[in-house]
Amino acid sequence: MHLKNDLLLRAAKGETIERTPVWLMRQAGRILPEYRKVRESVSGFIELAQTPELAAEVTIQPVDLLGVDAAIIFSDILVIPEAMGLPYEMVEKRGPLFPNTVRSEADLKKLHVSDGSELRYVTDAIHITRKALNGRVPLIGFAGAPWTIFSYM
Repeated sequence: MHLKNDLLLRAAKGETIERTPVWLMRQAGRILPEYRKVRESVSGFIELAQTPELAAEVTIQPVDLLGVDAAIIFSDILVIPEAMGLPYEMVEKRGPLFPNTVRSEADLKKLHVSDGSELRYVTDAIHITRKALNGRVPLIGFAGAPWTIFSYM
């Protein structure tokens, strides 16, 4: 698919570009009333991230409303531990909370290596978003380094 705006990708390749590309790590987040409206329609952050159509909607909002040069898939690095059997809660105005954490070798042995099926909602959100973007801008993702994810666990 040919991108109509490939500025971010050209910059990443080190090519000469006409201006610095713009994208913000929390481009949807609290700054957009449209995001807050979608967020209020569900029980919270995790349900929003796990509902592919809504995750796609809030991913695309900054492209439409702010004119950023890339979309960032709406998800969270903590979906990885959850897929491994360690669920988390997103506490409003506090952040992530793991009711159970890895404190011993026995806790570690309770975790399982995911085959990715538990994260189908993320791949579904990516497919829906790419289709809706229709090549307007690149869709980028993010990941937490193993140490970062394990420190939450």
